[in-house]
Amino acid sequence: MPSVVLPDGSTRSFDTPLSVADVAASIGAGLVRAALAGRVDGTLVDTSFVIDRDCELAIVTERDADGLEVIRHSCAHLMAQAVQRLFPEAQVTIGPVIDDGFFYDFAYARPFTPEDLAKIEEQMWQIVKENLPVFRFVMSRDEAIAMFESMGERYKVEIIKSIPGEEALSFYRQGEFIDLCRGPHVPETGKFKAFKLTSVAGAYWRGDAKNEMLQRVYGTAWGDKKALEQYLQRLEEAEKRDHRKIGKKLELFHFQEEAPGMVFWHPKGWAIYQTIQSYMQTLQRANGYLEIRTPQLVDYSLWERSGHADKFADQMFSVESENRLYAIKPMNCPCHIQVFNQGLKSYRDLPMRLAEFGSCHRYEPSGSMHGLMRVRSFTQDDGHIFCAESSIQDEVAEFMKLLFGVYKDFGFDDIILRLSTRPEKRVGSDVLWDKSEAALKQALQKTGLPWELLPGEGAFYGPKIEFSLKDCMGRVQQCGTIQVDFSMPERLGAQYVAEDGSRQTPVMLHRAILGSFERFIGVLIEHYAGVLPVWLAPEQVVVLNITDKQSEFCQQVQKSLSDKGFRVSADLRNEKIGFKIREHTIQRTPFLLVAGDREVETGTVSVRTRAGEDLGRMTIEQFCDHLATEVARFGRTQN
Repeated sequence: MPSVVLPDGSTRSFDTPLSVADVAASIGAGLVRAALAGRVDGTLVDTSFVIDRDCELAIVTERDADGLEVIRHSCAHLMAQAVQRLFPEAQVTIGPVIDDGFFYDFAYARPFTPEDLAKIEEQMWQIVKENLPVFRFVMSRDEAIAMFESMGERYKVEIIKSIPGEEALSFYRQGEFIDLCRGPHVPETGKFKAFKLTSVAGAYWRGDAKNEMLQRVYGTAWGDKKALEQYLQRLEEAEKRDHRKIGKKLELFHFQEEAPGMVFWHPKGWAIYQTIQSYMQTLQRANGYLEIRTPQLVDYSLWERSGHADKFADQMFSVESENRLYAIKPMNCPCHIQVFNQGLKSYRDLPMRLAEFGSCHRYEPSGSMHGLMRVRSFTQDDGHIFCAESSIQDEVAEFMKLLFGVYKDFGFDDIILRLSTRPEKRVGSDVLWDKSEAALKQALQKTGLPWELLPGEGAFYGPKIEFSLKDCMGRVQQCGTIQVDFSMPERLGAQYVAEDGSRQTPVMLHRAILGSFERFIGVLIEHYAGVLPVWLAPEQVVVLNITDKQSEFCQQVQKSLSDKGFRVSADLRNEKIGFKIREHTIQRTPFLLVAGDREVETGTVSVRTRAGEDLGRMTIEQFCDHLATEVARFGRTQN
């Protein structure tokens, strides 16, 4: 006689075991029609799941975040079924849920075309009309392997053989389609209301470039058509803001095959980069950080001792010379400990805050690279704080204060805080992990801000707080982090002399605010659609002459502004002024200074903004004051 506690606190008792769907039906016919899944004692299950004990139950519908995940997961199966109906030779591999959608990788002889995607989508709607029941069943591994071998699904066979353990496996069937899956899934295919296939791309099997190339079909699914339409509008806006297109249009950077995943910065893009670096250097010095520089190539043995070789070997580039194996630095942490280890430190030297704009290299699969957002060569605004255990709270609090100020200067006010705790594969004792997690929880609680818990998502050496910002389109961009690490300093022999004369191992706080410069610049470009705040604009001012008679005056204006530290150029081409104004407006230059005969006579310039606003005539001194005020606002007043 199970008793079920519902989210509103009410309790329902039943005479016999019953399914989640049965409980929904007992509440109301509308709820059973809306039910997509259930959450039993916190675990997501199918509506067919049988409840035979007392538990807490929530009925999951399309209005719930869990409901959207179930819809998208199930929609991946719907797409795979449609693909195999249209292209029987296609083999299915994996099809997970991703942010705002799903994908499925297929092995097929030829590339799918946009016309193919339209046909697949049409077939998906046909399957929805058929309202096929979706049900779960289990099979032994041997039975599953035999079944998929008979179907010619060699990728599924390989997946099953790679799953550890001997227990039976879970499968789902809808009509003629069967797939290996943990679920849960919608109860029938008629539950889908709004979906669309968005694109197709190449992807290596298991993400390994040594394996064959598959075709990855992306799609999105939502609870209703209105939500889908809103999402597609956001996609359209995101397409307009794509940093790769804007970067090319504004001549900021480029990529090429000779250096995959590595940025070629152009003068304007490098000006943005240097502006950000100079800003961060100034702030870090004011907050007690000592800037250092560490080598790019380090003997592989250091990475073995730090634990990185064991965890990240497949992401590390290596090179051999003089019978020694070196790793190209994938991160800065072990090298910073080497700097700390030079000379015996006292408790009086702590906290020691080391910062480095460290150039790192990591192997990213070809299919995963995406402009500036995911690269193989990148620079971090990396820092490590060596402190006593008693100082963790203060150091984390000071770091968060610095971080929030930086984000405001770049124009971001909506920050999401998440605490990631110990992963399954980790180093260090549970006692140390308990201390680390408790310290970060206390620091978060003291802020008074809301935060989320991400169990098992910490780094292998310690828990972390992640700081994610929301851009103007509501997309979440994870950038900053601070991590508590008791283990790596001990592994690499870091010590200091405590107040009682004993040798102690310092706590190491790994911290970054921007994360990767490359990715952060990509985020900025898309957030502002290339219309960067004045302080970040690669070219803040351009001086334009109307005829050659004003050329010398324009050059004097340019020099005057340049001497004051502003980024300015003069366009003295023999072109019509309207043409030059349009061209520099397209280039998003914040201020256009126009000089004709009257301006030369009065020692003034006519000031226009990139938005087309005419600010009238100003003396050079007046404009310098105006420009300095705009620069000093950073991004805090930007929309």
